[in-house]
Amino acid sequence: MKRGRLRQALIAASILIYALLAHYSNASAGAHGLGAALAVGPLLLALVLAARRSPHPLIASLLLAPLSAVVLLLSWHRIERNFALMILLQQCGAYLMLALIFGRSLMRGELPLCTRWATTVHGPLSGEVQHYTRAVTAAWTVFFLCISLLSAVLYAWAPLQVWSVFSNFLTLPLAALMFVGEYALRQRLLPSMRRITLRDTARAYFRSPGGGAASRW
Repeated sequence: MKRGRLRQALIAASILIYALLAHYSNASAGAHGLGAALAVGPLLLALVLAARRSPHPLIASLLLAPLSAVVLLLSWHRIERNFALMILLQQCGAYLMLALIFGRSLMRGELPLCTRWATTVHGPLSGEVQHYTRAVTAAWTVFFLCISLLSAVLYAWAPLQVWSVFSNFLTLPLAALMFVGEYALRQRLLPSMRRITLRDTARAYFRSPGGGAASRW
């Protein structure tokens, strides 16, 4: 239990530190090097994870490490000039991927994600609850699409600092607000489910496979 809480605290602290440094790099004229490092950091982490999950991790690492180093050396000045755009593309790509995952589960013959997660906690669901969880899945799909679109619009037409504040400090709180608001709405519309607390909901969310920044049951 303590180890799990410590891990969650370290993840939260890492996210906060990254957000602070990213905003500083966007707001400071002389911090392009820091911004470039922050832009390539998630990409390098993704490569490391991909190498570790490959059938031959050592070989994959030996191949990717020099190739990545060469690409970075050749592209570093361009990355420094466009690090904010790289961060934008990564973030929008992540939100669009989440929207796609949620949206695809709404297709005919598929089980909506929130319905699936609700079933793991509550067991077989009534028709009313299935209808509600399908609507919640659709709401999260729209939410991620809107976040991605708004971030792109702010980057294109607002001052860079304004986009940076939204990107680094508002997107996750908005997702948390969505999570809490959905829970409150569920308690009001589905009184039979009030025995499930917000803590139970969050625990089911973090323990479910593929947990992400979305409402889980």
